Amino acid sequence: MSSSLIDAVATAGIPTDTPPSSLASALAKIPDPRDPRGVRYPLSEVLAVLACAVTAGARTFTMIAEWAVHAASIRPVTASGLVPVLSTIHRIATLVDAAAVEACLHAWIRAQVKTEAIAIDGKEVRGAKNADGTRVFLMAAVTHDTGCVIGQEAIGEKTNEIPHFPLLLDQLGDLTGRIITADALHTQHEHATGLTGRGAHYVFTVKRNQPGLHDRIASQTWASLPVQHTVREKAHGRITTWSITCQPAQTWIGFPHARQTIRLTRDRTNPRTGHSSREHVYAITSLSPADATPARLATLIRGHWTIENRLHWVRDVTYDEDRSQARTGSGPRIMAALRNLAISIHRLHGHTNIAAATRTAMRNPEHTRQLTRL
Repeated sequence: MSSSLIDAVATAGIPTDTPPSSLASALAKIPDPRDPRGVRYPLSEVLAVLACAVTAGARTFTMIAEWAVHAASIRPVTASGLVPVLSTIHRIATLVDAAAVEACLHAWIRAQVKTEAIAIDGKEVRGAKNADGTRVFLMAAVTHDTGCVIGQEAIGEKTNEIPHFPLLLDQLGDLTGRIITADALHTQHEHATGLTGRGAHYVFTVKRNQPGLHDRIASQTWASLPVQHTVREKAHGRITTWSITCQPAQTWIGFPHARQTIRLTRDRTNPRTGHSSREHVYAITSLSPADATPARLATLIRGHWTIENRLHWVRDVTYDEDRSQARTGSGPRIMAALRNLAISIHRLHGHTNIAAATRTAMRNPEHTRQLTRL
């Protein structure tokens, strides 16, 4: 039986083609910003406590410290048997290099998953503030199939996501054969050219922020084309029907490497009120008809939209991220990276309801230790 949390996260248990490095080894690579004189807890041990506590649903530094006390009452959380107190947890989380933590944790998650499609989208952590008082904006890369976060880029308040898009791609390594989906903000010529230059494909939504491109795609002869694929679902008291039509992208569309244009029609009906609505969503892709059927493109577009439910909604509701009061040093980004790690760990273990998974983990520290033994 493992004697501490750093031992508990030291082995790998999820099968992959290549055995990944352990979470413990990832944590050990993060540089310690503290003066080595007087250090009582190795950095990796405190970070292991943070990782396990957030996996158990801890939303604040205080909750992390409380979880550590609870877990230590069952089995030691550090090799020394000492329990890091709130001040220690807060100091380390605000001093440690946030970029190094993000890089190590997301690299470890990437080693656990094999995915074809990756969604990229940004979010503001509304309650948090950087050390200089500016707002915290983060752009994440999420796998379509597992919902794991495999990369994250901090966005400066005086800029936007567009110049950070290639920086996030740099984190993801070899993108040959991957499909990147993004919302209309990233429907940029430079992004399309950059992705194809990396050997990847894109599926971009097209909206009014690109009025010329939107109007050219919308003016195509959609009404004369048959619907090529339909999906019907019932959820939240509504019946939604998705109908997709695709056609080859003509040269006059004027977008780099475009092979198909797409119209996805969303019809919604509320059976109780009788209210109905229709919305047309346009998209463009570098995937040829031979590479992606209409059914596949519908799955990719709808899969991108699930980033709101599988990541942003979970971070906001389960982890109460928008009311986070982390305002010192690296704290906001560290907590966001740990939430990404926790959500990914639960996804890798097959959990679809992250709130229920965190409640189970919170009640049983030994269960949390097992979850982190990846």
